Amino acid sequence: MARLDINRSGEMEVFVRVVEQEGFSAAARTLRMTPSAVSKLVARLEARLGARLLHRNTRGFQLTSEGCVFYERSVQVLAELEEAERGVATNEAPSGRVRVNTNVPYGTHFLLPQVPAFLARNPGITLDVALTDQVVDLLEERADVAIRAGPLKSSNLIARRLGETRKMIVGAPDYLKRAGTPKTVAELERHNRMSASHVPTLEHWPVVERGAVVNVPCAGNVQASDGEALRRLALVGTGLARIAAFQVREDVAAGRLVPVLEERNPGDTVVFHAVFLDPARHLPARIRAFLDYFSEVGMG
Repeated sequence: MARLDINRSGEMEVFVRVVEQEGFSAAARTLRMTPSAVSKLVARLEARLGARLLHRNTRGFQLTSEGCVFYERSVQVLAELEEAERGVATNEAPSGRVRVNTNVPYGTHFLLPQVPAFLARNPGITLDVALTDQVVDLLEERADVAIRAGPLKSSNLIARRLGETRKMIVGAPDYLKRAGTPKTVAELERHNRMSASHVPTLEHWPVVERGAVVNVPCAGNVQASDGEALRRLALVGTGLARIAAFQVREDVAAGRLVPVLEERNPGDTVVFHAVFLDPARHLPARIRAFLDYFSEVGMG
């Protein structure tokens, strides 16, 4: 069969729908095809490529390594085709679904409050937001963008800086009344210092003592899975927490939390990045619109 006789973009779209809808029947409904037609098309695609893309079983299917690669490239190609077709209408606004995976603090205190303004500027875009502090595989989670805090590991992902925030030690007024407000490292060491269980690098709190930075180890009776959980534990008087300033800005202003040892804060910051898969040539307009907006508004 001549290459021009093959509707390769159509095959890609069907395959992508099968993956994203997590099944042949669901994909068939969105494509207005029969499940058997979808299954035969995927089988024909595998035969033409000479590679197994899906491992089928009684519970559904699992992508093979080749299937993961083909899915990733198909998503990019289809996005570029969509962009090319819209290119003749340069004033057309970006549209489509943007799947975002963000850590809990950034999502709770910054991204979600900005959603109405973002959608007002981009009414054609639909956001699909998942909050987790675990580092996810973008391809496996089918995410377009992931928001990550701290140093980035070397990978094939592209990163765009969104902003940075300083960290601070905070405690609830009731806790400080009960346990005392620490003024020195020695006094801090007598407090319940809560930590994040998923980030080994946060096992120490840097504090300035006699002109030098001293790392005070976390030593408390509570660990939490994410920064937002630490904030809530601090609010109910469990102990002290060292978390991002933007998380507790409103709590401090309202007096629900009190900064501790601010005069000894070394001023270290946490940088936030948006990471995304290498689009090879250019980003779809919908993803670029998301990145542009949240880079523009910064961290406040």
